[in-house]
Amino acid sequence: MKTRALGSQGLKVAELGLGCMGLSDFYFTSRVSDSQAVALIRRALDLGVTMIDTADVYGPHTNEAVVGKALAGRRAGVVLASKFGLVREPGGAARGVNGRPEYVRAACEASLARLGVDTIDLYYQHRVDPATPIEETVGAMARLVAEGKVRFLGLSEASAQTLRRAHAVHPISALQTEYSLWSREPEDEILPTARELNIGFVAYSPLGRGFLTGRFRGLEDLASDDYRRNSPRFQGENFAKNLDVLAQINELAARKGCTPAQLALAWLLARGPDIVPIPGTTDARRLAENVAAAEIAVSEQELRRIDELAPRGFAAGHRYPAQTRGLLNG
Repeated sequence: MKTRALGSQGLKVAELGLGCMGLSDFYFTSRVSDSQAVALIRRALDLGVTMIDTADVYGPHTNEAVVGKALAGRRAGVVLASKFGLVREPGGAARGVNGRPEYVRAACEASLARLGVDTIDLYYQHRVDPATPIEETVGAMARLVAEGKVRFLGLSEASAQTLRRAHAVHPISALQTEYSLWSREPEDEILPTARELNIGFVAYSPLGRGFLTGRFRGLEDLASDDYRRNSPRFQGENFAKNLDVLAQINELAARKGCTPAQLALAWLLARGPDIVPIPGTTDARRLAENVAAAEIAVSEQELRRIDELAPRGFAAGHRYPAQTRGLLNG
């Protein structure tokens, strides 16, 4: 795959990364063992993926350990990204967010130990802590850079205003936010601000939590404990309306000779050279399918047609349940 720059500080990655959350947490339609997860991550590296994305909250904590096992002996050339700030009990119960400077250091050192590495290449604040000024949080992150524990800094689900304030303290290389055909909110203010500041954009859930693959036709396709059952977009009339639009995207993909997932990823890649999607999967075949999307060119005419079929704001339902929306775009 071609490489793309994230920010102007020297961070370069393959144009598609691998999001590892679903290997350990939240999405349970396809469960995998740790050994299967390790094999999938290593297969991604074989296919040319260079950025592996995890977080301490996934599991919680177990995902970083799995990623660390996968990267043992394969660390060279890998951009390892992790996150801190969302806090959960060992059993999984949410405890809120924490951006206090002392917590930043403790979280980083714990992640380094679980990952089995000396340095995290890209370290994100997972969610902005409204109780801690962003200047204090990023100041603590900057000290980690000075000490060599972190190479580049990022924020996740931060507002344009927060991004500006953070970038004034220390250069932010990447902003990670949900972005896909059915989540185009970043186009309003966040993506333009990132571009103004020359900050790269990492798109998580680029396949709409699996919806854009065409795999799911109803809630019965999701395991009883799958997080997506709580998502407004997967429920009732919202799901039916979203499926109607997806059917048209499926037809366009079929005419183009690719899968809906590949079209959705190719669309994102065509939105700009500063965007790096990080689709996740538990299936090696889906992984290869996703990587192949980097070879698919989308013409201006096709982009216009996609906009006609799936215009901004078409998705029925909010992208997150009500209880977690307060943590978005902080």
